[in-house]
Amino acid sequence: MLSDKKLYLQKLIKNDNLMKKTLLLGLFTFMTFQAYAQDDNKDYDLRPNETYGYIIDKSGKKIEGIVRLAGDAMNPWQNQKKVKFVAASDIDQSKKKQKFKTFDTDDLKEYVAFDENNNERHFEMVKYTNTKEGFNTATGGLSGNLKAFNNLTKSTQFAELVTDGKIKVYKLYGYPTTFSAGGQIAVADKENERMRNSPSYIYSKKDGKLEELTLAKAKIIIADCSYAKGKLANGSYASLKNDEKKRKDQD
Repeated sequence: MLSDKKLYLQKLIKNDNLMKKTLLLGLFTFMTFQAYAQDDNKDYDLRPNETYGYIIDKSGKKIEGIVRLAGDAMNPWQNQKKVKFVAASDIDQSKKKQKFKTFDTDDLKEYVAFDENNNERHFEMVKYTNTKEGFNTATGGLSGNLKAFNNLTKSTQFAELVTDGKIKVYKLYGYPTTFSAGGQIAVADKENERMRNSPSYIYSKKDGKLEELTLAKAKIIIADCSYAKGKLANGSYASLKNDEKKRKDQD
């Protein structure tokens, strides 16, 4: 009798251990599945120089994805040369690094990047040579010649759209010299700072020819454009006033 009870108790313990193991195995499987599911559904983490946006290719096709800007606050002119982009359909969420492709004005009509406030920054392909910066060199010799070359040889580039409509206004940065030495280094650095803070503005009226936007022209052509008129009034086009003053000083 005692032996039967002992066997029965051992059987209960064995069954209890088996149930615990089954529960633990089930719990582990559930947790593993949850972790996998969470990892599988995880969005791609944007890097500091990346943002959501889209491109418009030469055929006019819009492709959404992630834009990696070539320029930043220190080198805004780089955004005028090229952009890196990966289409949403090509994003592999299982990988931290994505395969970005580089596009330039030969490939795209436009690219758009969303800023930190979710506003669209439009960079359109334009045919314009920045002769103003090409002939406006603070350094001489090889350094100055290289700056002139960098600006005068770029006839097609991306320009950032700042005002849209019948009158389109674009912001265009000059390109710095790619060489400076000795006493020219400080001069070149100062000139680069000027170009960062005082870009050129160009405009086209009714999809016409692009022209430099001077202060005198700005007052005439934006008389019927309340947005641009407000920008001019609050100093957003301050570089136009600086250019006008420089011209008067030269005269």
